[in-house]
Amino acid sequence: MNMDRIIIKGGKKLTGEITISGAKNSVLPILFATLLTDEPTTITNVPSLIDVEIAISLLNFIGKKTIKYGNIVKTYISNKYKYTLPYELVQKMRASILAVGPLLARIRKIKISFPGGCAIGARPIDMHLKAFTSLGVKILNIDRNFIKIYAEKELLGTNINLRFPSVGTTENILLASVLAKGNTTINNAACEPEIVDLITVLNKMGARIIGAGTKKIHIVGVSKLRGFCHKIIPDRVEAATYILAAAITKGEIVIKETIPKHLRVINNKLRKSGLHIKEYENTIHVKWIKNLIPQNITTNVYPGFPTDIQAQWMVLMCLLNGNTRIEEKIFENRFLHVSALRRFGANILTKGNTVYIKGVKKFLGTSVSVSDLRAGAALILAGLAAEGETIISKIEHIYRGYDTIEKKLEKLNATIKKIR
Repeated sequence: MNMDRIIIKGGKKLTGEITISGAKNSVLPILFATLLTDEPTTITNVPSLIDVEIAISLLNFIGKKTIKYGNIVKTYISNKYKYTLPYELVQKMRASILAVGPLLARIRKIKISFPGGCAIGARPIDMHLKAFTSLGVKILNIDRNFIKIYAEKELLGTNINLRFPSVGTTENILLASVLAKGNTTINNAACEPEIVDLITVLNKMGARIIGAGTKKIHIVGVSKLRGFCHKIIPDRVEAATYILAAAITKGEIVIKETIPKHLRVINNKLRKSGLHIKEYENTIHVKWIKNLIPQNITTNVYPGFPTDIQAQWMVLMCLLNGNTRIEEKIFENRFLHVSALRRFGANILTKGNTVYIKGVKKFLGTSVSVSDLRAGAALILAGLAAEGETIISKIEHIYRGYDTIEKKLEKLNATIKKIR
């Protein structure tokens, strides 16, 4: 059992410079894309995350020799691919489902348990399965936990209409259809920057895909893909978390190695609240100047307000003078952090998929445990703002998505340490 904890002595303004790591939600599908070629690949700007370690372990198990050196991952000539994925790895990470698309494209079969990850809602894989059947595969329920997906002949391109612009489903269709016979069109596709990054890699490999960043993506199937070298885009969720950390602690931070246009909806909301934000080519300067004004938000798919920032945003709203409403439209169970924030002194009322917040003057340090990845980031932000000491347990969730968060915050003048 992991007994690591984070201890924070709050109340200090964050100041200084921070460099953003590569995007978790970009590197995972790109790692699984390496299954589509037998040629060597090199991926740079890879963050050091638990989910990256799990993905690399899965690739090695499948038969793709994969090694991480610092922030570089290299893959080499493949062995014969295994098609049965181990439950103990798959159940740790939702993104394990992204192994299905490339394996169907290469060996036409896979046996997998239902993937795990954060407990933030049902997150069914029915959209993935429906898309795969459109490409000509068959689904066999082996038991309550395992499914076998297989194709008796090569995958065939088709039109796929998504009822919701799911990021994972869009990625899996791309990974499966690039080697399919004929053309595939994804209607109502996800438009996130991480989708664009995956398509950039697939096109480097020799795929023929147009429409990246739009609701309609068109794929012309090819017979073979080659190796590639690619630098992962910066993590917009990590960048937004540190922007909010500056606002919450009334500090001043320069955020380097980021892409400001990926954060437009968040930065515009914060400017409206009164936070000073100046954007440069790959840098954002954040400075608290005056008391901020609360802002209501509703989460939505990109380019709307990201669900992955909802918990962190809630912390800021709890500490502002006035009332705020936050509506969650993506996941049905993403308010698990509310009870923990109440322990700090937050005044929050939950009704269905909406929370109503009445601002308080301050938080007091407390002991809390982490329920999921983004909730963990929110609790760290709350601890940074709180008077006194905060102890956070079950922190392994945090390191699924934040590269050495305690070390980065230390550089920004925070009193924070990770202990065992």
